[in-house]
Parts: sequence; structure tokens; C-alpha cells
Amino acid sequence: MPQGSVSRKVRAAQTRAALLDAARGLFSERGYLNTKITDITAAAGRSTGSFYEHFAGKEELLQALLAEMEGAIDTRMRGLEHPRDHDLTDREQLRDHLDVAWTVMRQNRPVALALFQAMVADDPGTGRAWRDLREQTSTIREHLEYLVERGHRLPGDPEFVAASMGAMLVTLNYALLTPPGGEDAPDVVDTLTDLLLYGLTGPAPRAADGT
Repeated sequence: MPQGSVSRKVRAAQTRAALLDAARGLFSERGYLNTKITDITAAAGRSTGSFYEHFAGKEELLQALLAEMEGAIDTRMRGLEHPRDHDLTDREQLRDHLDVAWTVMRQNRPVALALFQAMVADDPGTGRAWRDLREQTSTIREHLEYLVERGHRLPGDPEFVAASMGAMLVTLNYALLTPPGGEDAPDVVDTLTDLLLYGLTGPAPRAADGT
């Protein structure tokens, strides 16, 4: 391969990485909706024309960031079995799932916040919010369907319950502005675990004295 072609590919890859890095920083500082393409190119030290050589628009750039985040998750999960027969009425199993979801969102907070803003800003008639929630919670839905197959009665349809659980997570992630790994994380996961657990299994038994 000619040396010039290699150099062009290297420069193109560097430009794309610089644009993605700049977008992460700006999405974290000012949010997805308040960030313009010209802001991204200025922060990356690239021309506006170079942006459109890699992305059709800001939404396509966001999808590229999402793909990177999902790729990182896949790398972490590679080789680990994740069968659908997890019992989410078991507190530790439920907590493990919530902890993984919460940790991933906090470690990729600029992308998670941008996805949330893009979702709620879209025209409600497109159905994007529901589609996104369904896709993001498909694993939880499969675990809930497993419970139904075993005769367990859920508060509602597995798909709807899973999406509701996901909505709680993404909304809290958006609302809590502490940095990734902040002191809020353990409390959030444990609080959500107990809140959702008793929604799946019924109220906790009362003490013998009725309190």
C-alpha cells in the first residue's frame, strides 16, 4: 500500500478520534442539546468540513459513541456466560444486574446523558423513547420472561416492567450530577434494588409485633 494512503488513513483515524473525544467533553460540560457541531470541531482543532467527512450530523456522531460504549461492554463480557434463567426475585442477582447497568452508565456518563437528552428531545410521535428503552432493557426482559415461565406473577407485562426499570435508571443517572464513582452509587443501587425487589416479589413480611 502506498505510504501516502497509509498516512491519509492515519490522519483520518486521528481526526475521527479527536472529534469523538471533543464531543464527550462538551456533552459532559454543556449537554448534547447545547453543543453545536462547530463547538465540537473547534474543541477538536479540526475544520467543520472534516466533521462531515466522518459523520452526517451530530446524531450519527452520538451513535458512534454509543457503538464504542457497547463495544467496551462486549469486551468486558466476552467469555462470560449470561443465561436468561437468572432469578431477579433473588436480591443478590437483582442487585448485580442493577449495579452493572449503573456502573456502565456512570463510567460513560457523557454518552449516557447525551442519549437521554436526544431521546426526550425527539418528537414523541416517532416512538424513539419506547424503542430505546426496549432495546436497552432486552436482557432484563428475558430474565422476567423466565420468571413468568416458572409461574411467577409480575406486576405487569415483562417488556413493560423491564422498560420501567430502565427508565428509572436512566432518569436517575441524568438527575444525579455527582461524578462517576461518587458516593451516591452504593446508595442508589441498594435503594433501587429494594424498591424493585418488592415490586417483583410483593411487600416485605412484617415483623411479629406488626411494626
